[in-house]
Amino acid sequence: MKALGLIVEYNPFHNGHLFHIEAAKQTVMPDVVIAVMSGNFLQRGEPALVNKWYRTEMALLGGVDIVVELPYRFATQKAETFALGAVSILNALNCDSLCFGSEDGDINSFLNTRSMIEENNEQFQQYINRYIKSGISYPTALKYAFNDLAPTDEMVNLSKPNNILGYHYIEAIDKLCSPIKAFTIKRKNAEYHDEHFASETIASATSIRKALFSNKGDIDRFVPISTKDLLIKYIDDFQEFHQWENYWPLLKYRILHAANSELKEIYEVEEGLENRFKNAAIQSQSFQQFMQSIKTKRYTWTRLQRACLHILTNTKKVDMLTQIETPSYLRLLGMSEKGRNYLNQQKKSLQLPLISKVSSFHGNGNLDLELDLKASKLYALGLSEPYQTRLLDLDFRKPPIILKR
Repeated sequence: MKALGLIVEYNPFHNGHLFHIEAAKQTVMPDVVIAVMSGNFLQRGEPALVNKWYRTEMALLGGVDIVVELPYRFATQKAETFALGAVSILNALNCDSLCFGSEDGDINSFLNTRSMIEENNEQFQQYINRYIKSGISYPTALKYAFNDLAPTDEMVNLSKPNNILGYHYIEAIDKLCSPIKAFTIKRKNAEYHDEHFASETIASATSIRKALFSNKGDIDRFVPISTKDLLIKYIDDFQEFHQWENYWPLLKYRILHAANSELKEIYEVEEGLENRFKNAAIQSQSFQQFMQSIKTKRYTWTRLQRACLHILTNTKKVDMLTQIETPSYLRLLGMSEKGRNYLNQQKKSLQLPLISKVSSFHGNGNLDLELDLKASKLYALGLSEPYQTRLLDLDFRKPPIILKR
């Protein structure tokens, strides 16, 4: 069976994602579609709107056949590490192809860019380090360093967020010497961070979440009916969606209660950020106010959010900077009948152990799984009782979703 891989967050699943799946299927003509999806916390260092099980069901109803979780250690990281973790999982699942959305839409641009950077990597890294030392953020340094290499029109624009991720997917395929063939689909209408509806049927996840939290704007035309139904069900089941403000009291306590020496051990807390965090936490009444207080030219909002997330989950540098560069297991969240047939066919050739029942794998010393379970428990604490109790041990109670179409 020919397997197509996708790397996703689906926060929430919307018409743009549906377009991507359908366009990818038309391009690759696969027998099965496999999605590697971030868990309850996402790459930008924020909680997912709804938990991973609801988002898994959205994906299955949207045309995906297998959903596998990207572990916390990779899902909450910079683009390079995020991409390496996700591509490693697709590779371990014996995917033939990977199709990603991009602002560019031309795979040759990505391949040309990868070749050019690889040929000039030493100089490229020197440019990046020089810009970082000048006090600007890593994404901006990357953009300036790339421009210093004098790219041609045949190169991809590395100032765009999905282009950056796409480039790192190509880089990860090379690094892993994977046989996966990459394709890209041009993103339609909405930009990644658009906060307003800019089209009749396609909107960014950011603008959809903003409409949901503000109760302003009708999202019906931007999401499949299955997504709308599941969002309504989530509110019925848990009374609210997840956002950073839900976790602000917990974060504030963690920052103010921890000694500076403890905060310095937390992943992504560097160069005196612990002092800045403590001073801002005392004066801030909300997460938004706190973030606006600590934002600097050197540190992007995303980088600071990730540091806050790691403080919240007490994730230390030693937890993230292990010698194992890639995931060590495949956590199955859901599948269609077609997906189950694929896994049965491939089970002897999968390159990593497949986990469908956490209790059978828990306790064997796997640090990545322990991080995932800890993060899921923390995610539940963003809800009030009795709803948080319903989520606290869901990883142990919930089997993979099986969708019968």
